[in-house]
Amino acid sequence: MEPPSKTASVSHGDYIAESASASILSAMSGELDTHLKQIESRLGVVILPRGERFHITGPAAAVQAAQEVLAQLYTQARQGRALSSHWVHHSIQSVQLEAEAVVAGNVESVGVQTLKGVIRGRGLRQRRYLDAIRSHDLTFGIGPAGTGKTYLAVAAAVEQMERNQVRRLVLVRPAVEAGERLGFLPGSLSEKVDPYLRPLYDALHEMLGYEKVAKLMERQIIEVAPLAYMRGRTLSDAFIILDEAQNTTPEQMKMFLTRMGFGAKVVVTGDVTQVDLPRGQLSGLVQVLDVLDNLPGVEMVFFESGDVVRHPLVASIVHAYERFGEKS
Repeated sequence: MEPPSKTASVSHGDYIAESASASILSAMSGELDTHLKQIESRLGVVILPRGERFHITGPAAAVQAAQEVLAQLYTQARQGRALSSHWVHHSIQSVQLEAEAVVAGNVESVGVQTLKGVIRGRGLRQRRYLDAIRSHDLTFGIGPAGTGKTYLAVAAAVEQMERNQVRRLVLVRPAVEAGERLGFLPGSLSEKVDPYLRPLYDALHEMLGYEKVAKLMERQIIEVAPLAYMRGRTLSDAFIILDEAQNTTPEQMKMFLTRMGFGAKVVVTGDVTQVDLPRGQLSGLVQVLDVLDNLPGVEMVFFESGDVVRHPLVASIVHAYERFGEKS
């Protein structure tokens, strides 16, 4: 990587990994310094390792961010935990989003408590999303894949169930994906529906463990169901999540939202740029954003490509599609 331009404002800083063993320093740097190169590329800095001292050159804010990332690497390595490029990516992103929050004057760390530990929002929009879920009966999380919409909603639901604020969780998804129809798929109804609900199962298993999820589902405290099963029901004292809501019709969206009973909390997530409904069919999510705009008691949080917390290339891909859409 080329050193920062001399015409730019260049700062220097050091991170010192005090009393770090050779194995810890090696883990921090990565094989062939891959972790350091990853930090350099993402933050626009140059890092020169000299034993326990890592000398950093670059813009002042980037130097500080690199120091914080190295501190996290040091802590992780000292605790004997594995350091992967995926972990380094998330560390860099969390530091960047934390800096964004400080600049905006919002430094409060919003998190939800689950059996697997505290799950915190990364950046302003994820924190605002978690806060909205706590303070509103109906919250919409709209944005591209990888921004944590579903994962954070499930985390908030698990927290409220563990605190006895709701009696049950109902996780809902429309079974419409990429033009497929359930009637043409092989297997029983459960076998047909389960693949569409897999992201919800995965989040539950991560937060509660397989055995507890199985027991709670057996007792119907947790229900995972296709949207069609919601018709005619009223759900009270429940936390209800409608995932992939862009694949609902206007009629289905209205039907779902009117299932709310007393003590219910509802979160609707979706990406209006990835509608898999038949061509010409209006998305219920697209319509409801206009129908419920500025309605008291309803909060809408819109995520952007910069909020993606998956592989760094995912954010670039999402942003590229956004640019292409604007040109079109």
